[in-house]
Amino acid sequence: MAESLRRRLDLLRRAQNDDGGWGYFPGRRSWLEPTAYAMLALDGLADRDVPDRAWRLVESWQLPDGGWRPGADVAGPGTWVTALGVHLCCRRGQFDDRFRSGVRWLLGTQGSEGNWLARMITAIQPGGPDNDVTHHGWPWLRGTASWVEPTAQAIVALRLAAGHYPGVEARVGDAEEQILTRKCRDGGWNYGSRRALGIDLPSYPETTALALAGLQVRRGALGEEIRHARGLFRQTRSRLARAWLSIALRTLGEETPAADGDPGDDILLAGLEALAHPDGNRTAFRVPGSPW
Repeated sequence: MAESLRRRLDLLRRAQNDDGGWGYFPGRRSWLEPTAYAMLALDGLADRDVPDRAWRLVESWQLPDGGWRPGADVAGPGTWVTALGVHLCCRRGQFDDRFRSGVRWLLGTQGSEGNWLARMITAIQPGGPDNDVTHHGWPWLRGTASWVEPTAQAIVALRLAAGHYPGVEARVGDAEEQILTRKCRDGGWNYGSRRALGIDLPSYPETTALALAGLQVRRGALGEEIRHARGLFRQTRSRLARAWLSIALRTLGEETPAADGDPGDDILLAGLEALAHPDGNRTAFRVPGSPW
């Protein structure tokens, strides 16, 4: 095992909280997002007690309606992290009632820009609409507009679920179309819109990476976008951005250099850098039909 990967996995093992989860930093309370990335990074290792203890905690955060809350200190309702809950169900091969209720929650959630009022306002907007509202993505929280990251995470989760839950393909295809309509003029993705008030917006490396991870089954049609992502990888100094870009490019059959140096004490970043490592968990974000 490469030294850079070993350091990150060792940090994740040491930082696991007594409740089984991980916080964003060692010693902090557990949250679902860093817990999910730590579990995926550690998946497949010999010590099953580590991810199994984490999963028992994640299970306790699912709500009666199938959604997941982001942590113990949030009473509800469910949020975008439901996609991570479903993703973990699939990776663990647990296609049970918990899995099915999580999928139903995702299928029953969409961004508010798709409602009739938003469509009417868009239709009369001076200068034409900034965004196509005929397709449906996912919001961070029900009742709000959709954004690139929760939409991409939901697409990955539902692609993994497709062979075990009928009827998800149409919704996933529609969400992929929404991501494509939100592409910025430069070939990448902003956080949610390609334009605002008639002005073209720039893309960002993290959101470009997440969009590409969601679109991985369309690899053959993403030449320009992959070249743009490679350029962002060379330009950015953000370790978080480089980790996400590495993960996305790997799902598309591309390779990038491994992270080096001290992983520090950022649990979420350590988990993502472990997943992005060439020797890391190559199946973490891979979906059926992708070239990876």
